[in-house]
Amino acid sequence: MTDTEQLAKVIDAAYDAGTHDDPDVRAAVDAALDLLDRGEARIAEKVDGEWVVNEWLKRAVLLSFRQREMETVEVGPFEYHDKVPLKTGYAEAGVRVVPPAVVRHGAFVERGAVLMPSYVNIGARVGAGTMVDTWATVGSCAQIGRNVHLAGGVGIGGVLEPPGARPVIVEDDAFIGSRCIVVEGVIVEEGAVLGAGTVVTASTAIIDVTGDEPVTYKGRIPARSVVIPGTRPKEYPAGTFGVPCALIIGRRSASTDTKVSLNETLREHDVPV
Repeated sequence: MTDTEQLAKVIDAAYDAGTHDDPDVRAAVDAALDLLDRGEARIAEKVDGEWVVNEWLKRAVLLSFRQREMETVEVGPFEYHDKVPLKTGYAEAGVRVVPPAVVRHGAFVERGAVLMPSYVNIGARVGAGTMVDTWATVGSCAQIGRNVHLAGGVGIGGVLEPPGARPVIVEDDAFIGSRCIVVEGVIVEEGAVLGAGTVVTASTAIIDVTGDEPVTYKGRIPARSVVIPGTRPKEYPAGTFGVPCALIIGRRSASTDTKVSLNETLREHDVPV
């Protein structure tokens, strides 16, 4: 049995039993969070083309909340009062972090990422070359790929419970426009573009309107789709009203030069960002 398998066994047993104070459990939880913090383990990963949740790691995060006491943390003139320590070692990791960006211990930020004043929660992962722009938030356990742009004010939701629930996933080369909200385990597939203000939940209808007939998706934005906010009519006892949805209005070019491709896409479809 590998060390990781042993950690998973201890954490799963403690979670199922509702216990967390045993020294072996505390040591296993600390080790699991250190693995997440160093990027040696991740909450969700792609296996044979499908995203798989490592439930035991989410259980470790939940157990850590029961184990830890509130502590005062001082960072320069700022004071915090929390159970989770802050991430450290950015210079060695090769990550640019602009004050007052905050990352909690147990989140991994890959070399070459840039964090403007923003927030990355425990269990999350941010890939190389990704920009987390001003006042954007990356919720607990969210998985953000490489060369992604989370524009100003983007809200990527956290998903901790139930432990088996899939977190929000934004795959490589995606562009999430200003003030977008992506929650409830939605997958934004590789190279997709969300125009400013797009809101996507697990129940949001994502309607491809580029063909002769609409095609509706839920829970995922197809790869390289260009998406904007929309509405669709729905009958209620009081009358017909517009219900929010998301509209796929085009496809991003599969160009190898993703920056050029993105700029061309935004101009062609007049997408606000």
